[in-house]
Amino acid sequence: METLITLLVGVLVMVAVYLLLSRNFVRIILGTAILSHAIHLLILAMGGLKKGGAPLLTEEGSTYTDALPQALILTAIVISFAVTAFLLVLAYRIYRETGADNLDDVRRELDE
Repeated sequence: METLITLLVGVLVMVAVYLLLSRNFVRIILGTAILSHAIHLLILAMGGLKKGGAPLLTEEGSTYTDALPQALILTAIVISFAVTAFLLVLAYRIYRETGADNLDDVRRELDE
């Protein structure tokens, strides 16, 4: 199962890099969102997909699941949502000011 998730992370990173190399603002924003999801899956896979009880150490509990990767992923999801929202508002504002959603057109507008 971890191998499948690792392959999925690789595919998501490939798609994200393709979108990030685009010149369209919306594609760049989608690329950052997909890249953040790939990193979340990578953290989950690195933490290991273990079966066990709650992380309460008792005398009879021998295996437990580490809660740190899930806590890190939850924090990263909130941060990536905020960054994506900020980038969408920034792209909308640039579109309203320049009338273009392409980076080359925006550079031409700013140089004039």
